[in-house]
Amino acid sequence: MTSDTPIQPMDNEDFDALDAILDDLRTRGEDVPQWEFCEGAMAALLCTRRLVLPDEFLPLLLGTGDSQPGVASGEEGDTWFADEAQYAQFMTLWTRRWNEVASALGANVETLEDERSYHPEVMDVRGAVAGLPEAERAEIGDQELPAFAQVWALGFMFVVENWAEEWAEPRDKEVVAMLNDALEAIVVLTEDDTDEPTVCMHSEDGPPSVSDERLNAFGAAIWAVYDLRQIWQSLGPRVEPARKADEPGRNDPCPCGSGKKYKKCHGA
Repeated sequence: MTSDTPIQPMDNEDFDALDAILDDLRTRGEDVPQWEFCEGAMAALLCTRRLVLPDEFLPLLLGTGDSQPGVASGEEGDTWFADEAQYAQFMTLWTRRWNEVASALGANVETLEDERSYHPEVMDVRGAVAGLPEAERAEIGDQELPAFAQVWALGFMFVVENWAEEWAEPRDKEVVAMLNDALEAIVVLTEDDTDEPTVCMHSEDGPPSVSDERLNAFGAAIWAVYDLRQIWQSLGPRVEPARKADEPGRNDPCPCGSGKKYKKCHGA
């Protein structure tokens, strides 16, 4: 999922194209998430101890099951890409964003103000809705709106929970403490922002919708992603312990095929 060609940064049109694909997928599978959820999942996949390939994560993330592009799987609730072209476009955009995020997480940055640092694609939904005309806000009514970066954090933890074996605690207690602290920083964002809003992330002059505490938690979560990627990269993929083959009994036939009893042959 990486390339030696220069990384072409994603722009608004690219993210709009991803949103359009997900909107279309949602017409065939109502559980297809928003891009912000996918953005969080991507960050977690980049931190996961082993490389999880698209044919493994797409069925869980998008609910595509084992269906092929343009062909329904026959399973109730499954969705599928409209055709090969739509699938190819999605994977092209996914890979570009993957490489962009991987480059950011691999950069040696000391501040999140550094343009090379990781900047998740997240929305201030509450700020956007608060800035709508009164009539449009009334249509939304009392619908519960996610807090800033909440959907991103939920997408991240979706991967942690579904590939739990790759996120299992290592033996080193110091590393375990670092791992748990980093995950807790992300879990905090899965909860609501109940503090007093002070800023609108949707527009500079919009009504306040995000608290200072939330912004601090968001910054801590980004640094946590850096820590998690470094932890798992330093440990490398999990290695299954070698199991000794069962040894035949002394009076069993020798597995070499000689016809002799084991004790008279290789067990001597």
